[in-house]
Amino acid sequence: MAERDQAGTARYVFRIRFRLEPTQSAVTTDPATFETKLYRTADPPGESGWLFFRDHLWRGRVGDEAHVRRLAEAALDVPVVSVSFRELQTDRAYLDALRAAIGDQLDAFKAETVDEAVTKYLGSSIHVRSSDTP
Repeated sequence: MAERDQAGTARYVFRIRFRLEPTQSAVTTDPATFETKLYRTADPPGESGWLFFRDHLWRGRVGDEAHVRRLAEAALDVPVVSVSFRELQTDRAYLDALRAAIGDQLDAFKAETVDEAVTKYLGSSIHVRSSDTP
């Protein structure tokens, strides 16, 4: 847990549209489709799962919407109609740790600099908050 505290905290924010599909014919919903935000905790840099942004985002957008929709469907157990990436909400400590971890593995990002790697995957969709903001 101490390592997570040193790395700070971050979460990915997605806008999703999902659909309710009642299992009984006598039940309907109106509306049947809803829009909401989905938050996914970002794994600490260097730990398993930390490359989520590299594997699923490109230039601040979802790289493969069908794939990310399936991930959201599995997490929510509802049909997801659409998904779009909004931002990485982070504190300064997490962002610094993320940048350091990227710098240690620049080849994995096919980038010359950390800034190039960050822009390549997250675009300008990073929101740095103070550590006391939820």
